Amino acid sequence: MPNVQTGSRTLPYWELVTLIACIMALNAAAIDVFIPALSNISQSLQLSDPNRAPFVITAYVLGFGAAQIVYGTLSDRFGRRPVLLIGLAIYVAASLAAVFSPTFGVLLFWRAVQGIGAAATRVIAVSIVRDCFGGARMASVMSLIMMIFMVIPVIAPNLGQLILLFGNWREIFYAIAAFGTLVTLWTYFRLPETQHPEDRLPLTVSRVAGAFRTVVTNRVAFSYSFGTMLMLGVLFAFINQAEQVYAHTYALGPAFTLYFSAGAIFMAFASFSNSRLVQRFGMRRLSHGALVLYAALSSLHLVIALASGGVPPFAIFMPMTILTLCMFGFVGTNFNALAMDPLGHVAGTASSVLGFMQTLGGGLIGATIGYFYDGTLIPLLTGYVVLSLLSIGCVLIAERGQLFRRELAPAKAGAPAVPVAAAASPAE
Repeated sequence: MPNVQTGSRTLPYWELVTLIACIMALNAAAIDVFIPALSNISQSLQLSDPNRAPFVITAYVLGFGAAQIVYGTLSDRFGRRPVLLIGLAIYVAASLAAVFSPTFGVLLFWRAVQGIGAAATRVIAVSIVRDCFGGARMASVMSLIMMIFMVIPVIAPNLGQLILLFGNWREIFYAIAAFGTLVTLWTYFRLPETQHPEDRLPLTVSRVAGAFRTVVTNRVAFSYSFGTMLMLGVLFAFINQAEQVYAHTYALGPAFTLYFSAGAIFMAFASFSNSRLVQRFGMRRLSHGALVLYAALSSLHLVIALASGGVPPFAIFMPMTILTLCMFGFVGTNFNALAMDPLGHVAGTASSVLGFMQTLGGGLIGATIGYFYDGTLIPLLTGYVVLSLLSIGCVLIAERGQLFRRELAPAKAGAPAVPVAAAASPAE
């Protein structure tokens, strides 16, 4: 692949993709590494209700989602690089402060602050990619980033379990802070500014309100973003309940992280496959097909669970879980690209508004479903079915009732990067 011109410097394509993936992976690390530690936190801080322990993940997700509304606007005014570095600094500082949390409430506070810092990684990483690429090429690049990014869900739970063998949840925060410091230094020394100076937007109320209005009134962008929010709710529900389902419902104990990682591996493979297939078949055909298949698989899984007293045999549960997770590799990245594609002229604000809605809404939905865990899979699988059907409804609104529509002018493999101005489509 050719090098990518970013500002006054040329960054090797492989390094840009890897760096952006690592920046985004900070978020996955802060979530997935704590999955095996929830019981440890509950015991250490003497929680009366074990179902409150997943709030450690929810608090982070809510901070992560809420802060995105700010970072995009700031990056459109001051550039991507300085705002990203501030967010990374907050992330590292909050990780270290959380080590000394004396109570569960204080821990939740620092987790929310950590999420506020991490919000910059999501917003600005997507904005940087949108600065450099457009259309199907953007979806392809995002799929490669997601493939590298998905290494973290494979490693992080097992790393968390390994740390717990020699310490407790406090040591996990040291590991997160170390990873954050490494990424911060790499960003500081290697990542140049990707936003062109002439694209800087004034920080005024009218300008910000106009950009927000552009985002929320664009039918395609808003509908695909809302659909993404619903599917993220599914994913967060699964993450919140993973330890309870694997370790308690199926009595796998500490080894459950290996099974969790297996699902992440297949999800990463699906994302890699999407990066190869999207420029041939188009974002809509791939993502629509995957979403419909996800809804069908989830419905079948729910029927099997109901017929099995709420807990289907593990030999059925695991393959069905892997198949549904694979569908995320074709839905998430394509939906995000479809939402962002018409909004290149306000990429930073667009990324923040859409990210705010997707993550905050998805986090609340996932926490709600997770809190209803009753020892069976019924609440989780019911959430899968309902949310996937609602997401299909969002796609139908975006596409005026037509699924599987081919892109008008898909980019060819190996085509040069599309300038932001050229890639932007008129708002619908």
